[in-house]
Amino acid sequence: MTPHFRPVADRCVLVEFASTPSPGVEAAVQSLDRALAANPFPGFAEAIPAIVNLAVLFDPLLTTHAGVTRALQTLLAHPLSAPRPPRHHRAEISYAHAPDLPEVAAQTGLTVAQVIAAHLAADFHVVMYGFAPGYAYLGGLPKALHLPRKPAPVRDVPTGSVLIAGGQCLITTLTMPTGWWVIGRSPTKVLTGDPARPFLFDVGDHVRFHRHD
Repeated sequence: MTPHFRPVADRCVLVEFASTPSPGVEAAVQSLDRALAANPFPGFAEAIPAIVNLAVLFDPLLTTHAGVTRALQTLLAHPLSAPRPPRHHRAEISYAHAPDLPEVAAQTGLTVAQVIAAHLAADFHVVMYGFAPGYAYLGGLPKALHLPRKPAPVRDVPTGSVLIAGGQCLITTLTMPTGWWVIGRSPTKVLTGDPARPFLFDVGDHVRFHRHD
């Protein structure tokens, strides 16, 4: 795949690998992220991986959009490192606190038990962090559970709620509104409280849910 480089504001270049997600695109984003960490160019500040692109932040006093683009093209011209072996995590879940579970079952044509079984069987992987601190977007939701967001968000969804929408799942870290479907509650803390490692998961890690109710 041929990436596109887009200047953003005065200190960012957005590297776009595709317009739609796929395992190959996610791997390309994560490979470039690792390559920048291992071989930063002068003025490099931070790389922020997303699902199909990577935001590369830089110091505009030390380099320019054109200079960053050239540095990125040089990195991409060489074989990037193989993906690191992902870490595997266990996330606990209770389906007793699941206000949307009956509606999810109704809309997918499954029973509540089948929805739960499909969710527990999924091998999720962390594709990005975004929207709020610790919001790890998990890809790998079974196709049978794919639903669009609700027509309107619901307020005061509790911390630790397990949500699904589209092809993704996440565990909330804050009490806040959401238009995603609430199918459970997890005591697993994504925010660790450790400044050296603030998030439990890394991008690329795998997550399996285990029932504890």
